Amino acid sequence: MAKKWYPVIDILTCQECGSCVAKCTHGVYDKSKAPVPMVVNPDNCIDHCHGCGNLCPVGAIAYVGDDTGWIAPALQNQPQAKEECCCCGSTSKGKKEIKIEYLYLDLKTCDRCVGTDAVLDEVVEALRPALELAGYQLSYRKQEVYTVEIAASYRFLSSPTILVNGQDIFDTITESDCGCCGDIAGVQVDCRVFEHDGKTYEVPTGEMLADAILKAIYHPNVCTCGEYQLPENLKRFFAGKEKKAASSCCCGTSNCC
Repeated sequence: MAKKWYPVIDILTCQECGSCVAKCTHGVYDKSKAPVPMVVNPDNCIDHCHGCGNLCPVGAIAYVGDDTGWIAPALQNQPQAKEECCCCGSTSKGKKEIKIEYLYLDLKTCDRCVGTDAVLDEVVEALRPALELAGYQLSYRKQEVYTVEIAASYRFLSSPTILVNGQDIFDTITESDCGCCGDIAGVQVDCRVFEHDGKTYEVPTGEMLADAILKAIYHPNVCTCGEYQLPENLKRFFAGKEKKAASSCCCGTSNCC
């Protein structure tokens, strides 16, 4: 099994056909979420296996650690398209598609992530009928950001984050000390807070999220993306979490019997 080899899904390209989930017999994907390809056990992936990527009809799968020069069959022998912006959600030209994504560090311990998740679920279900009536195709998915590589693939800056067609629904990022995520990593970690009408909320209200989502749909931000750098705050979180996991063995070493 591989430690630094696993699939990463381009969610803006993925058609959620389920072929990758059905192909994998090693438990890399969460089959209960099929046909949505949610990677839950990256360490189970077989080193240098391209099985699921070879089946993807749109070439939406890449692999962390791939230095083989492999090109997805769906992308071979195709004319080079003009490169799209990484976050503008312009892959669905001419289509009224909305992809809402919830990115988070933890849904077991972090009060902010858990609370925001619950509010967002209610808001999405409340908005769905009106958006579909207006002719939109709405998809909603959640992604735990548990590695540096996943953070980079989403250009992840703070937890939790809500994206509409690849763009953060809030213009600014404000953070404060999060004891929950600090306990997970064993270091001081800041998580996102939400500001509205002069007040600060660790968990946003439904009104705040509904307003921000609708603004992102009807008045999307002008793309300002540049080179991505993982924030120092998240570097501390991932490094601390990895160190804490390595030292948690019952015999006091990382070489547990």
